[in-house]
Amino acid sequence: MSTRSCQGSDSVIKPLDTIPEDRKVRVQRTQSGFDPFEKPTSQVKRVHSENNACINAKSSSSGKESPKLRRHSSPSSPTSPKFGKADSYEKLEKLGEGSYATVYKGKSKVNGKLVALKVIRLQEEEGTPFTAIREASLLKGLKHANIVLLHDIIHTKETLTLVFEYVHTDLCQYMDRHPGGLHPENVKLFLYQLLRGLSYIHQRYILHRDLKPQNLLISDTGELKLADFGLARAKSVPSHTYSNEVVTLWYRPPDVLLGSTDYSTCLDMWGVGCIFIEMIQGVAAFPGMKDIQDQLERIFLVSLWFCRLSLFLL
Repeated sequence: MSTRSCQGSDSVIKPLDTIPEDRKVRVQRTQSGFDPFEKPTSQVKRVHSENNACINAKSSSSGKESPKLRRHSSPSSPTSPKFGKADSYEKLEKLGEGSYATVYKGKSKVNGKLVALKVIRLQEEEGTPFTAIREASLLKGLKHANIVLLHDIIHTKETLTLVFEYVHTDLCQYMDRHPGGLHPENVKLFLYQLLRGLSYIHQRYILHRDLKPQNLLISDTGELKLADFGLARAKSVPSHTYSNEVVTLWYRPPDVLLGSTDYSTCLDMWGVGCIFIEMIQGVAAFPGMKDIQDQLERIFLVSLWFCRLSLFLL
């Protein structure tokens, strides 16, 4: 097993210490007591009511109409940038490239905010990749602090661009910068948010099916967000079986490795356990190097060791 090569020590993240006042409400909700049955719509209403209270307070104190209200009420210019248009976003730098998509760091000309542009190349013969259609359709209905936010969708003849909120790093890069395992407080912080985001999608009968550190985004305030829903699947859609070609090999449970297509939320929970171990020790729990057979042997070897240890303790 290889260890992380980069140097650096992991200090405790204190997200609320570095967040502006107007953003604390959302992050505090992320770190509040775990409530698996919370209602996203009520959360949105609470935030809106608080924002409105702030606007009203400012308006009453100054006796003048808020500039923000006047700006929203004025008609937009026909030439001004609009959502849904390719020229509404400026590409700043290339972040990565996959088999069918390229991700850029960009800037919105509509509101000036940083965004992540996932540009999917369309093939004339094959059309739009089904993973892109699935990701866009699912994320349009998911609004949660621990789920990456889909801002916009741009469709042209050559490309399909998904516009996401920009998050500056992911858990894999974060662990590379802090080898040897993360600080226990940060492990708890990230694990709590991961479980909270999973609880949200599982309650909506959605399986992520590709949990790994690269798909867990980390903001500069310590906020974790689930991303890359290309392999996600809604269990509410009727299907007798699912594919067993899901989840990166290191984070795939043994029953799926053996060919099972009848699985549920336990598929994602196995990945959570693997990520939890990796955050603690700094290396992957089951880093198979060859094929499925090698991956199974690594899992069974660790399981056998724990069985012997439990018998010894008894």
